[in-house]
Parts: sequence; C-alpha cells; structure tokens
Amino acid sequence: MSPTEAKDQLDSRRWWILGVVGLAQMMIALDNTVMNIALPSAQQALHFSAGDRQWIITAYTLAFGSLLLISGRLADRLGRKNVLVIGLIGFAIASAVGGASRNFMWLVTCRAVQGLFAAFLAPAALAVLTTTFSRGRERARAFGIFGAIAVGGATIGLLLGGVLTEYLSWRWTMYINIVAAIPAAGGAIALLPGRGPAASHARIDIPGTATVCGGLFAIVYGFANVPRDGWTSVITVGFLAVGAVLLIAFVTLQARVSNPLLPLRVLVDRTRGGGYLGILLATGAMLGVFLFLSLYLQQILGYSAVRTGLAFLPLPLVLVLVAAVLGPALVRRVSPKATVPVGMLLGAAGVFLLTRISLTSGYFPVLLPSMIVLGVGLGLVFSTSSSIATLGVLSEDAGVASATFNTVQQVGGSIGVAVLNTLAATATARFLIGRTSTTHNTALASVHGYVTAFWWSTGLFLVGALVTVLLLPASIPAGLRDPGEETRVVHT
Repeated sequence: MSPTEAKDQLDSRRWWILGVVGLAQMMIALDNTVMNIALPSAQQALHFSAGDRQWIITAYTLAFGSLLLISGRLADRLGRKNVLVIGLIGFAIASAVGGASRNFMWLVTCRAVQGLFAAFLAPAALAVLTTTFSRGRERARAFGIFGAIAVGGATIGLLLGGVLTEYLSWRWTMYINIVAAIPAAGGAIALLPGRGPAASHARIDIPGTATVCGGLFAIVYGFANVPRDGWTSVITVGFLAVGAVLLIAFVTLQARVSNPLLPLRVLVDRTRGGGYLGILLATGAMLGVFLFLSLYLQQILGYSAVRTGLAFLPLPLVLVLVAAVLGPALVRRVSPKATVPVGMLLGAAGVFLLTRISLTSGYFPVLLPSMIVLGVGLGLVFSTSSSIATLGVLSEDAGVASATFNTVQQVGGSIGVAVLNTLAATATARFLIGRTSTTHNTALASVHGYVTAFWWSTGLFLVGALVTVLLLPASIPAGLRDPGEETRVVHT
C-alpha cells in the first residue's frame, strides 16, 4: 500500500480510531480512582493493615509514572499499534489476575503490573491520536474529547468504584478493565495500520532510560511517602534528593547523546512547554480537590459510596460538554494564552467556593455551584493543553512527546496530593491544640483541614494562570488555526 493510500485509509477510519483511543484512555483514567472507594472492602477481604492500604494505589502510581518515557520511545521505535495492543492485552490480564487476588502481595503485584502496562498504553494512545488528527478543526474536537475523557474518567471512577463495591464486589473494580480492554484491543488490531514508517530503528538511550526511570521512581515514591512519614523523614528527603540528582543527570545526558530518549527540542518549544506546565499545575490542584471533597462528603456529611459518586457526577458532565464542544470551538479562534489562563482562573474560582464548607453545608447551595465552575475551568484547560502539548512534534517524537504529557500529569498529581494532604493534616492537628477531643471538635478540625487544602488548591490554579499567560504565545498555533491546514506531524 502506498503512503497516500495508507493516509486515505487512516482518514476514513479516524473517528473509529478516536473511539478505540478514548476507550483505552478511559480505562487508564478510571484506574486512577476506581480502587479508592473499594479499598476498605479489599482490606477486610484480604486482611491487610490500614498502613499497607496506600500501597494498593502507590504500586500502580510508581510503575506508571516511572516507565512512561521509555514506553513512549518504545512506541516510536516498535510502532504505536504494537505497543498499544500489548498494553491493552497486558492490562486486561493483570486486571483478571488481580481481581482473583487471595492476599495482599498478590494484589499489590498485580497493581504494579497494571501500572507497567498503563505506561505502555498512555503514550501510545495519545501518539495515535496525534498522528491521526492533524487538521485544525478535527484536531481540536478530537483532543477536546480526549481531554474530557482523561479528566472526567477519574471522577466517573469514583462513582463506578462505589457502585461496583456496593452491589457486586471490590474485585469488579479490577474485572471491569477486561470489559474495556478486549474491545479496545480488537478495535486497535482492526483499525490501525501496521508498524508503518513512523517506527524508528534508532538505538534506545540506555543511560538516559536508567536515569529518568530511576529519577521518576524516586520522585513519585518520595512524594507518596510524605503522608505516612512526613516531609522531614530520611526516606522522604533521601528519595526526593536522589530523584532530583538523577533527573538533572538525565537532562545533561539528553543534550549530549546522539539518540536521546527525550529530545530537548520537544521541551523547549514555548507552546508545548506552556501546555506541559499547565497540565502539571492543574492536575496537582484537581486531584487534591477530588481527594478532600470525597472525604468531606463521606466522613462529614455521611454520604454512602454510591451517593458520593453521584454527587461528583455534575463535574465530569460539565467538563465533557466544555471540552468536547466549547473548547474545540474556542481553540481555533482564541489564543491558548487566553483559554488556558481563563480556565485556570475558573478552576481557582470553583475551588474558592469550596472554602465555604461547614459541618452542615447543603449540596445544592454550596457544592454544586463549585463543581460546575470547576468543570468549566478544567474543560478549557485540558482540552487546550492536551492539544498544544503534542502539536507540531516530528513524527518520530510523537510517542515520547505524548509520554511527557502523561508524565507531567502523573508527577503533578503525586506532588499535589502529597503536598495538600500534608497541609490539611497539619492544619487539622493545629486546630485541635487546646481544644477538647470531642466528636464535634474532631469534625470541625477535619473541615478546617479540608478548607486549608482548598485554599492552597486555589493558589495552585492562580499560579497556573500566571505561568501560562506568561509562557503561551499570543497567536493561535498554525495547526489549530485553519481547519484544512496540516501540522508537521506525519501520519503513521
């Protein structure tokens, strides 16, 4: 088949391909949160301690975050279709085995393997999207939908986790991935072209791989350790210091080797750099809000797991509407310098509204307005940032650019949750100083901690608005401006 025929065939299938990529991304997004509400049930069934409970989440995060960049480069080298299919099948197998877990180590190991295959999936899926949709109007719409799935899937995971745990079993929070992975793998095999000209035969940068995987692992582990041991513990400080040193060594190596794992040209572009920083800050603020709002609903207002998930539902619905409809229309007419900072400001406003919570706050007068405003803001930020973060990359860099996007999301989420969790815990402890330890005072202290976290999340969104308005260009990128205009990206 000639390159022109292959391109025409890919164009005719592009919206079906978006469905496959969207299904894969939904599975990844769900697994970031779907286990959260199921953890108490899993703990009771497998008889592990409350202290061990965090490792069910951390095992997935560590494997996912530390392996993304090498997986992105493998997608460029081996072909995105191959890596995507391997990731989907591997994720399904790990989920099936994990759902049958008989002890704690069995479940933790399967969660780590899920993270490994998620690291294969995420950059390959986004790279396929990048090379499939290169025209302005369609690219804006496709990335708007993708951004909505990436963020909305995390909140839907809370609802789905509650429903599955309450009406079936915690094990179905693992089994549910099989339902998504098998049709997605079948669709990828049927719709995507083979390895194609985008696959690269360049040698893998082994020193770069070792330093970045080690550095990201240490950084993610260090921040994940903060809620347990605090900021000043030897383990926390040691891992964060080692991670920083390894990442500095990685950047130094990438400037010197002939076949870098992450070519610095991917990072130094002003538009992409602004997109990456926007995602980093927005994800850190957003996941902290999800955590503390979920705790507030269940522990203070007494919501059940299912009711908590339903309470979150307006946020992803608004986000999807904005990201899939309003965002793509704006991104072709308004500079990212306006849309991303405005989205950040709306995010700040939405979280600011949550600082009004009390022991008896009503859902409709207090919580619902904040979720709607936050959903609009996140829809603008993620639909635009996900598009510009991979806009204009060379075809051979599409996988690693996509992996960088996913890496900043993962690291931003880990840092945001760790920092906000520590600030909330500190505020809660200080509130109780000099007060009688009654149930009422304990609840007041918890709310005070949540409000403190919401104030800091508001600040993160404001910093995001400032950073992106300074970095992002005032003009509309060429690949988004004209519906018929091609970017530099070459079809797979």
